[in-house]
Amino acid sequence: MDTRIITRTAIFAALVAAATMVINIPLPAVQGFINVGDSVIFLAGLLFGPLVGGLAGGIGSMLADLLLGYAHWAPWTLVIKGIEGVIVGSLARRPLVAMPVAALWMIGGYLAAATVMYGFGPAAASIPGDLVQGAGSIVIAGLIYIPLRQRIGERN
Repeated sequence: MDTRIITRTAIFAALVAAATMVINIPLPAVQGFINVGDSVIFLAGLLFGPLVGGLAGGIGSMLADLLLGYAHWAPWTLVIKGIEGVIVGSLARRPLVAMPVAALWMIGGYLAAATVMYGFGPAAASIPGDLVQGAGSIVIAGLIYIPLRQRIGERN
């Protein structure tokens, strides 16, 4: 694997973990939380593709779960957020499609995981929070993406 890919993945995984940990709002029904880490996953995938987006999203989000005491979510998060990063990175040529599709995957993934863990009722109760998380992350990433893409494009 290329050194730049490893470096970008490590930096973005750390940024995903930090963004997830700094702003998180508990969801008691499913013993989870909403956060803005998805905005960084979106940026990683849009800027550097599905490999960096997937690894940074899965690893960074899983680390945040472990560090915040949500270890029961860590395996689910590794897969859900990893695939979210792959989705946004794979559709990066169309950011206005990529981010909503990836956010919908995240919402569906956590609905399925929470249904397995707690039943459909508590899982469904988390949908509004996940919708806010996805929409807010789209807005945040959207505001940052264009100027960041221009800066990164100038240096590559």
